Amino acid sequence: MPKKILYLILLTFFISNLGNVFGSSRSLEKWKPKFNPSTAKYKCIVSNVSHPVIKGVYAGILIRDRLWERTNGKMYFDFKPFSMLGGEVEVLNLLKMGAIQGMAVSSVAATNLGPRFGLVNLPFLINSFERLEKFTKSGWMFEHFMNAMDHQGIIGLDITGYGNYGWATTRPVRTIQEAKKIKFRIAEAAVNQLLYRQWGLNFVVMPWPDVHVALKQGVISGLDHTPIVCNITKKFEVAKYFTQINYAQGLFIWIFNKQWYNSLPQDLKKTFTEVVHEVCSEIREQTKIQEQEEIEKAKRSGVKFFKLSEEEMKLLKKQGDLVHKKYAQEINKLYPGDKYRPKNYLKQVQEYMGYSVD
Repeated sequence: MPKKILYLILLTFFISNLGNVFGSSRSLEKWKPKFNPSTAKYKCIVSNVSHPVIKGVYAGILIRDRLWERTNGKMYFDFKPFSMLGGEVEVLNLLKMGAIQGMAVSSVAATNLGPRFGLVNLPFLINSFERLEKFTKSGWMFEHFMNAMDHQGIIGLDITGYGNYGWATTRPVRTIQEAKKIKFRIAEAAVNQLLYRQWGLNFVVMPWPDVHVALKQGVISGLDHTPIVCNITKKFEVAKYFTQINYAQGLFIWIFNKQWYNSLPQDLKKTFTEVVHEVCSEIREQTKIQEQEEIEKAKRSGVKFFKLSEEEMKLLKKQGDLVHKKYAQEINKLYPGDKYRPKNYLKQVQEYMGYSVD
């Protein structure tokens, strides 16, 4: 059986069994459109693994509604959050085959089909809201980044975020030595695996949908993620400590099947692109506020927040620099569809961002 047909069968199975996937505890009623999408001439299915309460995910709901309005009901952006179509690796394959049209993929999983996307996972490079905005306004540097999956038949349009990465743990972690006693869950990404090896920490690679049960059962005792995600998805109910490392910004990269995107009428493609950019820019600003709000909520519920000493942070940064060097070849690799062909893309971004290990 051809792969594309197999993926289409799997997609049909997922969609027809949504009630079984969620059960009664996770109702989608709140997020349903207030219009009748059946009349739309153009439709696209867009996936995400997380919860629309997260601003970076809610962008999909906002794009859906705004696109419906701007196109006078011609296009329905069928946004499916909550891992409705499965984990990110399998959904990336659905997108590549054209079984679905879009995805807001996490920056950590994106490297599976676009290694250049690993740039934003490199430690202490683009690791604040301010640095992230600077990067999005960098012109060709950001465009080159967004072109990371072009060779896979996938186009990147823009990004939203979910905050600063750190460690949610079931025991307090105030030092690197205490961190070495934790078994961390990290995402399915080569950059993250390299980083945790350099840091000398115990880790396991695990798909996001499996994390909550693993944390409750003690399979893992720590989680590499952000305060926004940990609080909203109830991870802080088990992991009641958070060490603010702030080594990278968590991103959702809004990617689309290139063949589908190019098949849109020119006026519709223009509107589609404008709406995605407009919403993503607005949502990034809202995410800054949301992170602080979720930290304060977590503190009120009893979650304790820590920071490592300046000396230990310097050590993490020094060790992390080796990841920059080891992954540079993947970041710098050029593909036939690249419009910009820098000799050393990573070095240019490092210089632009003011990165140093001192």
